[in-house]
Amino acid sequence: MKSLWAPWRLPYLKSTKPDRCIFCVGKSTDDRRRYILHRNRSTFVIMNIYPYSNGHLMVAPYEHASGLDALSSTALGELMGTTKLAIGVLQAVYKPQGFNVGINLGKAAGAGIEEHLHIHIVPRWNGDTNFMSTVADLRVIPEDLRHAYDQLLPAFHKRARGGSHRPKPKRRS
Repeated sequence: MKSLWAPWRLPYLKSTKPDRCIFCVGKSTDDRRRYILHRNRSTFVIMNIYPYSNGHLMVAPYEHASGLDALSSTALGELMGTTKLAIGVLQAVYKPQGFNVGINLGKAAGAGIEEHLHIHIVPRWNGDTNFMSTVADLRVIPEDLRHAYDQLLPAFHKRARGGSHRPKPKRRS
């Protein structure tokens, strides 16, 4: 029998699970406890507490909607703008070589919380699938969530204020 020592999971296993949707954060101000990194008028960025890789973020609208057609035009536009912002922050902080970005709409598509759509942003690196995933059906996440939060939060503040350094577009010869 294989065992993985994961004491950080015990508080979650013993905790009372919320009756409400985890994406219905409303006017909560405890962003650090909820791992909310950024808020806009219609959307927000939250860390996935069960990440597929370091820096796995989710962008969600405040509107409780199960499909894109249920969102207002404003929320839909801001959803993509916030996703772009989050990708820029992850590029600056983690320097991944690629991203998986996606929405699972409906249970059949793999939506864990199908009542409130959200976009997953998963940073990827060449060779980030290792023997643990292939042989042990296990993922290793080497960074603590609080440490990741503390690295990402200032980058969101900087980029949201327009203080980010963006590379100049390459000129065509």
